[in-house]
Amino acid sequence: MNDIPLSVLFGALAVLILLSAFFSSSETALMALNRYRLQHLAKKKQASALRARRLLDRPDRLIGLILLGNNFVNILASSLATVIALRIYGEAGIAIATGALTLVILIFAEVAPKTVAATHPEKVSFFAVWILLPLLRLFYPLVWLVNLLANIVLFLFGIRLKHGTSDLLSTEELRTVVAEADARLPGRYRNMLLTILDLESATVEDVMVPRQDIQGINLDDPIETILEQIKTSRHTRLPVFKQNFDSLVGVLHIRSLLPLISTELPTKETICQALDEIYFVPENMPLHQALADFKRQRKRLALVVDEYGDVQGLVALEDIMQELVGELTGHPSQVKKETEESYLVDAGISVRELNRITGWHLPTRGPKTLNGLIMEHLEMIPTSGTSLNLNGFQVEILEMEGNAVKQVRFHLAK
Repeated sequence: MNDIPLSVLFGALAVLILLSAFFSSSETALMALNRYRLQHLAKKKQASALRARRLLDRPDRLIGLILLGNNFVNILASSLATVIALRIYGEAGIAIATGALTLVILIFAEVAPKTVAATHPEKVSFFAVWILLPLLRLFYPLVWLVNLLANIVLFLFGIRLKHGTSDLLSTEELRTVVAEADARLPGRYRNMLLTILDLESATVEDVMVPRQDIQGINLDDPIETILEQIKTSRHTRLPVFKQNFDSLVGVLHIRSLLPLISTELPTKETICQALDEIYFVPENMPLHQALADFKRQRKRLALVVDEYGDVQGLVALEDIMQELVGELTGHPSQVKKETEESYLVDAGISVRELNRITGWHLPTRGPKTLNGLIMEHLEMIPTSGTSLNLNGFQVEILEMEGNAVKQVRFHLAK
């Protein structure tokens, strides 16, 4: 060593510090990589992404290689610094070399490169993989031995290793990712994606038209009344029954009768011949399953029944799509903003729809409509003018219709 010029030793020391910085930054960059972007780039056959994914499939080997290289160059750098210090300052230079090298490694081989790697993980890691992968092949036996000894120690402490990265997100985690993507995703699309994620928790009962609100054709009515109802209906499909919904006959697709109405007067027998078979679904069927069943059965309308087989309501394909993308038609809104602190709300609205329109968080487990939620809260049938505190909102009942709440006013807390 005494024959080697100091300039060469300083140059070798600088190279070792650069190598230490490379290993440190590589570790930080690869561990900070966005796994989903990496998967996306790997599917597009991007060469660096494929190599990075291959390294990350076995993180124990990757970390073993990086730490092996980092410790080797740091120890060698420490030895070189000691030699340089001895040649310049003698025995007193050992303490100087230790302090100076510690500071240099801390700044130039640890903090600075790791900060750059954490800030630009993709650029750093995609450069590093072209060096790390050949090094892994070259030193594989040594890396394997180090990993084997490390895994034995972990095994003794009851730690079991799972190779490969865990890229699966739970529904809640995915919902958080979508909700936080406001800078890159327009609000309406973000809300649509969040609604799709909520489909598993939503059932047919949440979106169905209640039995008392179903518009249907009663075959006991005069034929003139039936034809007028067909001509003026805003629905393309109507359930047909005798006396009441407990005696359903079928579902009428109005378009199939329109040509006959324009040329001749249809009879009740003609209407019955044009009926489609009724499709029933249970009220607790999840919406995503109902959507799949509509597609498989080629249906657009179903009657909703409870556990006893009694008709509780009606659900159409449009109701499910409206749950996904919002209001599809131009019907008057059931929520009207009066002032900055008050809203007029039709109590027949579903709680889920009210939450979606206003951004509130009224409870959706339990009663499905605002009327039902108020009734459950009061545990009695209220009268007009009654006020209550509902989930932090001051609610005033403005109008009753029979035993049901018709309209309310929400007062927001200032």
